Amino acid sequence: MQHDGFEAPYRLEYTYRRSTGPVIGRFLGALRDRRLEGVKTSAGRVLSPPGEYDPETGEDVGAPIDVGPGGVVTTWTWIAEPKPLHPVARPFAWALVRLDGADTAMLHAVDVGGDSGNIRTGLRVSPRWRAVRTGSIRDLECFVPEDLSARTEVRTLATESSGPVAMMPSSVQLDYTITAGRHLSTYLRALATKRIVGGRCPSCTKVYLPPRGACPTCGVPADAETEVADRGTVTTFCIIRIPFDAAPFPPPYASVAVLLDGADMPIFHLVRGVEPEEVRMGMRVRAVWVPDAELGPTLASIRWFEPSGEPDASYESIEGHL
Repeated sequence: MQHDGFEAPYRLEYTYRRSTGPVIGRFLGALRDRRLEGVKTSAGRVLSPPGEYDPETGEDVGAPIDVGPGGVVTTWTWIAEPKPLHPVARPFAWALVRLDGADTAMLHAVDVGGDSGNIRTGLRVSPRWRAVRTGSIRDLECFVPEDLSARTEVRTLATESSGPVAMMPSSVQLDYTITAGRHLSTYLRALATKRIVGGRCPSCTKVYLPPRGACPTCGVPADAETEVADRGTVTTFCIIRIPFDAAPFPPPYASVAVLLDGADMPIFHLVRGVEPEEVRMGMRVRAVWVPDAELGPTLASIRWFEPSGEPDASYESIEGHL
């Protein structure tokens, strides 16, 4: 069944910084220096990649020791169609590689020239390092068969001094195709013309933003198109004080739920033009639209909300919409 809804690629992405701890921080620092490390347990087993504790006894592990650089493929699976973020652009294998001197195996990519006939259990491999290294598992680009490694010379450059890595960026990224559907597409198209459109339930008369196929309370279609105002009342809010990579502004700033006049559920957006400490429940605000040339079928057509100068709404007028 066809409809006139929007369909577009969508990327959900967020990068945060995480602390590594002393053991993993040492391991990442060694990778930056083109070395592979493990740790020895009290029973004499060598773990690589290292862990902070012995997985069998829970005891602390000992000092780091060098392992590898060569190793043996213990098991593998073939990737015939690499994805954009995979470490190798041509077909390759994910494999467990037990490094020389280690008793455990590490998972990494093995590049055998794109031919699955070249990968096998027991294959001897060596690391191929990235030219520019930053203290990440990606500093080890992949493993390659030892005879290929012997013929390959890569000029390498460490971008930081030797030592443990205390903090590392960690990116979460998900790419998929989103289909808006008829009701959400109606809402998005209206935003491109500076209009905000909801859907009214014919039974309870509530107006939902965005409109939806059915009222969640009454279970009947709630698709009677209803235009609401581009001003409303702050019902709840949150002051953002911690910086992060995707922040729209330097903190502090306020994220708010705005109950638009004529709607029965709030939308979430940002408020500007007022100090964060002055944002409050009941504050009246109005939408600030982007210039006409920047309008599109997206909530980003509203740049933010700002105080309208009207008297605050009473708590009683919003308590049923919190």
